Amino acid sequence: MKMKYQTVELVQVGKTATLYLNRVQSMNAMDVKMLEELSNCLKEIADSDILLLFITGRGRAFSAGGDVKTMLSSNDESQFQPVMETIKEMIITLYTLPAVTVSFINGAAAGLGLSFALASDIVLAEKQAKVAMNFINIGLVPDGGGHFFLKKRLGEHAAKQVIWEGKTLSAEDALKTGMIDSVYEGDTEEQMLLWKTKMEARPLQAMIATKTIFSCQEKALLIDTLNAETENQLNMRRTSDHIEGVAAFLEKRVAQFTGQ
Repeated sequence: MKMKYQTVELVQVGKTATLYLNRVQSMNAMDVKMLEELSNCLKEIADSDILLLFITGRGRAFSAGGDVKTMLSSNDESQFQPVMETIKEMIITLYTLPAVTVSFINGAAAGLGLSFALASDIVLAEKQAKVAMNFINIGLVPDGGGHFFLKKRLGEHAAKQVIWEGKTLSAEDALKTGMIDSVYEGDTEEQMLLWKTKMEARPLQAMIATKTIFSCQEKALLIDTLNAETENQLNMRRTSDHIEGVAAFLEKRVAQFTGQ
């Protein structure tokens, strides 16, 4: 890879690469810089000879989600649309990537971080990992295609319950719902080596062709979903419940919502 990044790290061996989220000090929370770098890195991967991409987080988390302190506490709406456009580009590029993608959830994957993981073809979680689609706790709706991916994996009714409850799920519970594909024990790096050996023995070009057929069918719906999430997210940011949710998050207390 040609480009150098500050918040992500890409390691390529042959036609297999690992993309590490690398804001360890913030549990890999996605600030504007990371979103831009993820989008650019994925576009670079799309133009490369990589056939197999693993995604995981450095440190003790996959990603804690969007960086609430820098993104959600701001009242500057002029910055909102560019950020959402970057998220849109990042998710569409990952979903349509001409490579088989596998997310290894190590530690927490929450909010936008979980949406990002779910955009992969295969989603695995370490046994002690926790996942949460927890936008509701700050009066927001999922973004990053969260509605699209949860509906595909769980069905509409179950997806609504997960979104509305905003609960933190164990890896085993997430597996039972169908949100993730498998739970593994032990070191994530070791698991990636095992998967590298297994997947490189598969006809990856044929697998990618199947992926492309499906993603071409569904891309327009994903784009519509991302656009709807952007519109509704902006509306929710203007509500009293969101303002209270952010304040409660920053003050580490229980939010008192009023439906306003």
